[in-house]
Amino acid sequence: MANFSLADLKVLREQLGTGMVDTKNALIEADGDVEKATEILRLKGAKGNAKRADRSTSEGLVAAKENGDTATLIELACETDFVAKGEKFLALADLVLDAVVAAGATTVEEGNAAPADGKTVAEVIADSAAIIGEKFELRRLAVVHGEHFAVYLHKTNKDLPAQVGVVVGYTGDDAETARSIAQHISFANPSYLSRDDVPADEVEKEREIVTEISKNEGKPEAALPKIVEGRVTSYFKQVALLEQDYAKDNKLSVQKVLADAGLTVTGFARFKVGA
Repeated sequence: MANFSLADLKVLREQLGTGMVDTKNALIEADGDVEKATEILRLKGAKGNAKRADRSTSEGLVAAKENGDTATLIELACETDFVAKGEKFLALADLVLDAVVAAGATTVEEGNAAPADGKTVAEVIADSAAIIGEKFELRRLAVVHGEHFAVYLHKTNKDLPAQVGVVVGYTGDDAETARSIAQHISFANPSYLSRDDVPADEVEKEREIVTEISKNEGKPEAALPKIVEGRVTSYFKQVALLEQDYAKDNKLSVQKVLADAGLTVTGFARFKVGA
């Protein structure tokens, strides 16, 4: 009989987050040697990583960290919500976030290449995925610049880690309003800061679409330019933060709220897990 106790089995499972059967079999194969069993589980999982490469990672979490005049937002993805809320995955997210911030990474590629525990972030993620038996990936990474930051992490399910994350960079002294704007962004999901930031080709495409819609509705030819511009303005209110109606008072624009509070948004990022 293998030289290990139920306590050894429990400790190894808690350390690695692995299943009962896999952990027990690894300890049997390792004749009770915990270090050897850990290596067996890691190697077994590594072989499975390639098979999991095409799997969907629709669960996970978002996390953010400030560092001087920058703030970093990441999405770390996995396959199931069961794993997403586990201590091992949460600890991995902390490690990954600390590593990418320390390295000054601004892209996923740079984030994956950042050093972490004597390896790269990509290698640490792969090792954790191998042990737990799911596909993990650093899906998204954004860096926001600013004098101050408002960070809002929202749980869509109380039993899971944050699923929506927003970072707002700003100048000014009204932290409460800045946080409220971050909450607005989490709800309204703007793509750009201002209408001037919306690419010209996107605006032109939208103008073509609403022109065609207006014509098909039988609108008078003479009224078309005004109708089209009105609909393009509505489009800006959908995609540009400063143009949007403020979530807490739709009689005010976000731009008006910011001006009244003496705030200027210098940048923002928003991630939603799986979206």
